[in-house]
Amino acid sequence: MTQITVHHRSPLPNTYRAARVSSLFNVEGDADFKISLEAPLKDRPWQIGLIKGPSGSGKSSIARALFGARRLKCANRWPGKGAIVDEITPGGSFDAVTAALSAVGLGSVPSWLRPYAALSTGEKFRADLARVLCERPGLFVMDEFTSAIDRRVATIAAGAFGKAWRRGPGQFVAVACHDDVEDWLQPDWVIDTGRGGEFAWRRLRRCPSLEVEIHQTDGSHWPTFEPHHYLKTNNVIAGSFYLARAEGVDVAHLAVTPRPGLREARACRFVVLPEWQGLGIGLRFLTEVAALWRRGVNRFERPMPTLINTSHPGLCRRLRAHDQWMQTSCLLYGGARKQVGLKGGMAGHLRAVQGFRYIE
Repeated sequence: MTQITVHHRSPLPNTYRAARVSSLFNVEGDADFKISLEAPLKDRPWQIGLIKGPSGSGKSSIARALFGARRLKCANRWPGKGAIVDEITPGGSFDAVTAALSAVGLGSVPSWLRPYAALSTGEKFRADLARVLCERPGLFVMDEFTSAIDRRVATIAAGAFGKAWRRGPGQFVAVACHDDVEDWLQPDWVIDTGRGGEFAWRRLRRCPSLEVEIHQTDGSHWPTFEPHHYLKTNNVIAGSFYLARAEGVDVAHLAVTPRPGLREARACRFVVLPEWQGLGIGLRFLTEVAALWRRGVNRFERPMPTLINTSHPGLCRRLRAHDQWMQTSCLLYGGARKQVGLKGGMAGHLRAVQGFRYIE
C-alpha cells in the first residue's frame, strides 16, 4: 500500500490586501493545500491509470508524488523539425510508426508529411500519443491529458489510444481534468481528486457505443473529404456515393463504381475525417457497403463483389486481418501509363498498391 501526502505550504503574506481577503472570507492561519490518499498500485498488475479532478485539486502533485517529477510530462519534446513520420523513432520500423499513427486516429497521410509545428492542436495530441506508443517506455505519465482539445476529439483519441496501448507492455498514466475520457480510455484504476483523492480499481468495460448511419448520396460531399485523401484522383465514372453519419455529423465518405461487364465493383475515395479516426468506423462502413453490393442492393440491381486498392499501410493491415476481406494483389511499383491504359496512370513511380476483395 502506497500512502502519500501532498502539502503545499502557503503562509498568509503580511499585506493589506491579503489581510483584507483573509478577513472577508474567514481564512485563518494559512492558505495551505493538503491532500492525503492511499494508492495500492502494487496489489494488482495494471497497464493504464487515470488521475482526474478539477483544476487546482492536486492531480499533478499526486502524480509527482507517486511516480516522480521526472516522469510527469505534458507531451514528448520533438527532436527535430522534420515530418512527423521521420521524427518518430527515426531508427525504428516504418511499419511500426505508421501503425501507431493509424492506431491513435492520425490516419490522414498528408498530416504524416508535416512537421509537428504545422499540425493542429488535435493532431499534435495524437502525434504525441503515437510517439509514446512507438517508444513504449516502461512508465509514462502524461499531464494535461486531452485538456487543450475539443471534447469529441478527446474522447475518441482516448479510446483509440487505450486499445492500442493494451496491445503491448508498459504502464501509462493520464492526468486529466475532464471526466469524459474515463469511459473511453478504460483505465485499470482511477484517483479522483474531486472526491478528496479517492482511489478505486476499475473493471474494464466496453467503450461507449456510437450509432452510425449509412446514406447514399451524390458526389457533392467529396470536397469536404478530399483534403484528407492521400491521392488526387480523377472524377468517378458511374459512381455511387455513400456517407457514414454519427451523431448527426458526416464522418466518412466512400464511392463505389462498377467495372466493365457489371461483374464486380471497385471502391474508391474512401476517407474518414481525422477527428473520427481510430474507432474502427471506417472499416465497418466499407464492409457494410460492400455487403450491400454483394447482395445486389445497388442501382444496377446486380450482385457484385467489391474490390479496393489502397496504399494506406493502416488500412492494408486491417483488411488483411478481417475475415470478410481477402488480399488479391500486391504491387511494389505503379505501372507505366501505356501499361495501365489510363490517361493518368501511375507513371511507374514507387507506390505499393495492395488489392483486396470482399468475400462475404
